[in-house]
Amino acid sequence: MERMHPMGRGRFSSTDWDIFSSATTTGRSTREIFTAATLQDNLNPARARNLTREARDSASNPHSTPLIVGLDVTGSMHRIPDYMVRDGLPVLFKTIYDRKPVPDPQIMFAGIGDVVYDRAPLQVSQFEADISIAQQLKGLYLEGGGGANASESYPLVWYFAGMHTSTDSFEKRRKKGYLFTIGDEMAPDSITADQIQKVMGIRPQQDFLTSELLDLASQAWNVFHITIEEGSNYRRMPNRVRANWTDLLGQRALFLSDYRKLSELIVSTIQILEGESAEMVAGSWAGETAQVIRESTRGLSSNDGRRKWSPHF
Repeated sequence: MERMHPMGRGRFSSTDWDIFSSATTTGRSTREIFTAATLQDNLNPARARNLTREARDSASNPHSTPLIVGLDVTGSMHRIPDYMVRDGLPVLFKTIYDRKPVPDPQIMFAGIGDVVYDRAPLQVSQFEADISIAQQLKGLYLEGGGGANASESYPLVWYFAGMHTSTDSFEKRRKKGYLFTIGDEMAPDSITADQIQKVMGIRPQQDFLTSELLDLASQAWNVFHITIEEGSNYRRMPNRVRANWTDLLGQRALFLSDYRKLSELIVSTIQILEGESAEMVAGSWAGETAQVIRESTRGLSSNDGRRKWSPHF
């Protein structure tokens, strides 16, 4: 398989963030930040069909830990990429650096839509360890689509992670990366071969149940989904959304009452999976953040009972 030039060199710094923020987000609306009017070539997964998104060790990141953050970019969820590009990204990097649940984070962002209705249902950045990930994040096309089918195509990220990523963390150290999808809708029951062809430009030999795509991604990734309770779809049908994700992911289905605590929840989840107790992690945050994280991670542990991967593929 042909490979992209390995990314993920350098380190995220406050100085670089301040320069980026001042030039890009300060005093600007969401529309003024996310200016892409269509899917950008560098984020187009069809251009990765014979390639791999790589997270590699380097002199500045000798024990790289890959992290995929998949953001729902449909109309009801525009606040999430906006939050991440203004506030969430520096919190995510700095808190991982400070708390050290894992070493040397390298982040890949994905934009998620609806493969049935949208022109750009999946967008994928490179893995990056420095400010260049912010530039790729702001390049996401906020299509604002979605449809009336009560789901978004979150499992497309699982397919991409399972088939089109390569990491030193797993290949050298047998250490899984972390994959989070974020949104307010349910997962679909399946993703068809035709739908994958629409996104990737090539057609796999089979349709996939969503549970099969979860198993595929789980070979090399700890997979989570975070439901944003402030989203309009969740507010309309909270019981259905909760049941859908809990049936699929068990305790790795997380529910967040305040989207402004998204980065803290991601870091807290990694801390817990790496062996810290949920209560101690929640108590380590100040003020109302502690209660938000406590509610979101209640019952989560490093031995969370997620079914083991079975070799269907």
